[in-house]
Amino acid sequence: MTLDPNFEFGSATGETFNKAGKTDIQLRYDSSVIFIAECKFWSGEKNYLGTIDQLLKYLTWRDTKASVIVFVKQKDFTAILDKVDSVTKVHPNYLRFINRPDENWFNFNFHINEDKNREVKLAIQLYHIPNSN
Repeated sequence: MTLDPNFEFGSATGETFNKAGKTDIQLRYDSSVIFIAECKFWSGEKNYLGTIDQLLKYLTWRDTKASVIVFVKQKDFTAILDKVDSVTKVHPNYLRFINRPDENWFNFNFHINEDKNREVKLAIQLYHIPNSN
């Protein structure tokens, strides 16, 4: 609800079907999908890589930009950032590291599942939301 009025030149929806499932965030412009994101809470390296798998299943050949948004409740946020930095590279669709525009934001190139020559820009963004206990 909050995204759509703020996305001036297209539409933003949540829990929207794309290819093989419902993605958490989808941005469309001129009837084309221009961005897809999946949101998760950090629950370990295995689940993080599984989230990338999940997102890649939603991407079609035309999709070129996607993101995994991770919310981290654990106190040692730096350790989680280090894990993301190292474990992302073991994913079978990983191609290369692009850059790190901020401490909590990584940009990578991956390939889609059906075509090893079709690249997608995958942003991994982590946000620390420590428990208030």
